[in-house]
Order: sequence, then C-alpha cells, then structure tokens
Amino acid sequence: MKITIVGTGYVGLVTGTCFSEFGHEVICIDKAEDKITELRSGTVPIYEPGLENLVQKNFQEKRLHFDTDASNAVPWADTIFIAVGTPSSRRGDGYADLSFIYDAAREIAPLLTGYTLIVNKSTSPVGTARQIARIIRETNPDADFDIASNPEFLREGAAISDFMRPDRVVIGVETDRAADVLRDIYKPLYLIETPIVQADIETAELIKYAANGFLAVKISYINEMATLCENIGADVIKLAKAIGLDNRIGSKFLHPGPGYGGSCFPKDTLALIRMAQEHGTGVRIVEAATEVNSAQKARMIKKIRDSLGGNEAGMVIGILGLTFKPETDDMRDAPALTILPALLEKGAKIQVHDPQGMKEARQYLPAGIEYQENPYQVCEGADVLVLMTEWNQYRALDMKKIKSLMRRTVFVDLRNVYEPEEMKALGFTYFGVGRSG
Repeated sequence: MKITIVGTGYVGLVTGTCFSEFGHEVICIDKAEDKITELRSGTVPIYEPGLENLVQKNFQEKRLHFDTDASNAVPWADTIFIAVGTPSSRRGDGYADLSFIYDAAREIAPLLTGYTLIVNKSTSPVGTARQIARIIRETNPDADFDIASNPEFLREGAAISDFMRPDRVVIGVETDRAADVLRDIYKPLYLIETPIVQADIETAELIKYAANGFLAVKISYINEMATLCENIGADVIKLAKAIGLDNRIGSKFLHPGPGYGGSCFPKDTLALIRMAQEHGTGVRIVEAATEVNSAQKARMIKKIRDSLGGNEAGMVIGILGLTFKPETDDMRDAPALTILPALLEKGAKIQVHDPQGMKEARQYLPAGIEYQENPYQVCEGADVLVLMTEWNQYRALDMKKIKSLMRRTVFVDLRNVYEPEEMKALGFTYFGVGRSG
C-alpha cells in the first residue's frame, strides 16, 4: 500500500514510521523544511524511545520517505492520513483549533488522482471528517475519494509498542471500500488478533474523546482520594492497590500525583466539554475532573510551601523532573509549568534537572530557573528536594549523598516513588501524596 502522511509531528511521524515497518511504502510530508532535512539525515526532532532507530532503519530500506512537496506525495498515494496538530484555540475557550486540518484538506484536494481514501488521524471533534470531505468536494468536484476517521491511542513514551501492539484499532467509515482499505493497511495486526472496531465516522471521532475523558476522570478521582487520605490519616497507595485489584476498575491510571498534563488530556477534556455544550448536553463528570486537576496543582504548590514552614522566600528548591510524564520531552501542560512559576514568584531559588525535557522547558518556564546537568547538582544547598516526574533514574538515587549535599533534608515526593519509613530512617522529613507516613 502507498501511504502519504500529512504532518510529521508526534502522531504523524510515529504513524508513518510504524506503517513502513508493517511493509507499506510511506511518504511523510511537512512544510517545515528544517524538520524534513533533519529526518532525512536520520535525526528525529522529538524524543520517543525506539523511534529514531525505526526511522533510520525504514529510511535506509527505502520504505519511508520525507518530502515538503505535496504534489510529489498526494497523487502517488492510495491512502492519505491527515495527522496535523489540533491544539486548543488561542481564544482560550477550550475549542479545538482545526485550522491545520482544514488547511491540509485544501492542500491535498486539487492534487488527488484516482480513487483515494482520506483518513483523519488527528484528534478532532465530531463532524470534522465531514468538513474535510466538504472542503475536498468544493475544491475538486471530480475527486474520487472516501473519508474515514482512524483515531490514535498513542501514549508518549510507549508510542511504538502502542502502535505495533494496540489494544484495539478504531475505524470510522461509511463505505465497504474504505473499510477494506483500512483493514488491509492494518492487516499485520491480525496475526496478534488485534480487535478492529468498525463504526460510523461520528462514533469513531467521539471514541477518542470519550476514552481520554474517562482516563482523566480516573486520575482526578484518585487524586481526590489522596487528599482525603491525607486528611484522615489513610494511605492512598494501599487504597489504590485494593480498588485496582477489582477487575471492574483496574489498576491503570490510579497513581496519585500533581495532576495530569501533556498534549492530550488537557485539550481533549476541554474540547469534549465544549462539544457536549454545543449539542445541548453536558459532561459534568469530565467538567469536575478538569476542576479537580487544576486544584491538584494548586495543592502541590501548597504542599511544597508547607514543607518549608509556609514561606518559600529565599529558600532553595531542587526539582527532579519537568516533563508531564517520564520517557518524553513533552512539556505541554506539565504540572511543572504551573507549580514552578508560583514558587519562583514568591522568592524561591529553583534549580532543576530532567533527563530529556530541559531544552523544551526553557521555552516555557520563566527566566531565573537554574538548569543542572545531573540530579545531584540539583540537591546542592537545597532546602527541599521535589520529585516532580518519576523518571527511572530518580528511583535509585544515592540518598545518603543527597542528604550530605542539601542544606535542609526535606523531601517532597509528588509521585510516591520512595517509602516514607525508609526516608525517615535516612533522616529526611518526607512528604508524599495521599500518605500520612
């Protein structure tokens, strides 16, 4: 199958690379010439474990190509996947900005030749695929095409395995011909008996939002339970384990912390809320989840402040981890973006480390933050050490060395990586999330 991917961002690059690994011939196009030049040289502009090796392998084997010219890639393709960004609108109203999708549709429409399946891979509200089809028909009335929706379910840090061994593949189609093309593209997954969920286009578009909304609710729920545990002297870790063993609930996403962030949950929950409101209904549970998530970040600020006696002015705060989760360099809506500026504004001196996110963080965080080359430099002269992101390299730190480097031995563990009793035995004043110990 000849596949063109429009957009070489996170979703587009992972999708195109994995399709080429399936054996399809793929061209990924993007208007950013510097990005295409990088990719042709074998350098991947984002951090995702395993992606760079896979890009280099398939590029060398001539199944994966990169181009800036749509006129080379669109007429050639049997199937075109639109995989461009859908950020929240700059108006700040929670709506998804669909301009990149519609621009892509206008770009490919006049170049279509022969039957082509147009697949929207970008996360976008119900009705977007129909709008893509309308734009193509208006631009090129003679175009022979079908439209489909194929939402992505890629976790940053595990995107390759999520694509190659997914829980399910969702295809939203309106013709058997379109369904047959998509099933053929995903045929390699039949060997591992991956469920293919075929639905109408509108249902497929909603599935992604419904899934992310549910997971956001689950995270906010356990964070509320963590606050309750702190107030009544219970342990949220044991609570989460017990309820997670109930197979109706499951253990995933029951990890308390500083709140969810990233490229999906914050914008998708807001878009889902606006979508429901537009159609005369509400998703009050999701609305509550977003409110809880905002409040959780504020609670983390207070937790750090309280650990210092209620005033961070003049205090040195060491931060371990900046990205919203480990195994990514993504800083979008990371809790650190809310927590650190609030502490800095009140007079704290902040020194930070992150294995992959410091380059991105510099673009988002205010001036005055010191970036260190290793975790131990962060600890030098610190009054409190805050574990913000649970990177594996932070799980086995030499705590005796850290204690010797710090001015005061206060440890705020926003991911509950360390055991309270062990930290106390080492001489630390320990604060976790949802743990009274």
